[in-house]
Amino acid sequence: MKNTKKFDQLTQVLLPAFTLGGFALTALKYPGYGLALNLAAQIFWLYSGWKAWKKAGQIGLFVTAIGLTIILIFGVLNYFVFK
Repeated sequence: MKNTKKFDQLTQVLLPAFTLGGFALTALKYPGYGLALNLAAQIFWLYSGWKAWKKAGQIGLFVTAIGLTIILIFGVLNYFVFK
């Protein structure tokens, strides 16, 4: 229980930090790094979406997070691997 509470608190800080940081990097013309940082943020989006689905029956956030994770994986692979 205690570890879950710490992760919840960490999520509250890192979710917006990574997401906003990724958008800022993209806007500053570093799209590859923006994609990578937004992909890191997806860990916290998926967790938040899962919790919202299980606790409140709101599946939309979780489905959207899964879709964005897939898109970001393709973006990172396209930018760094298949260049």
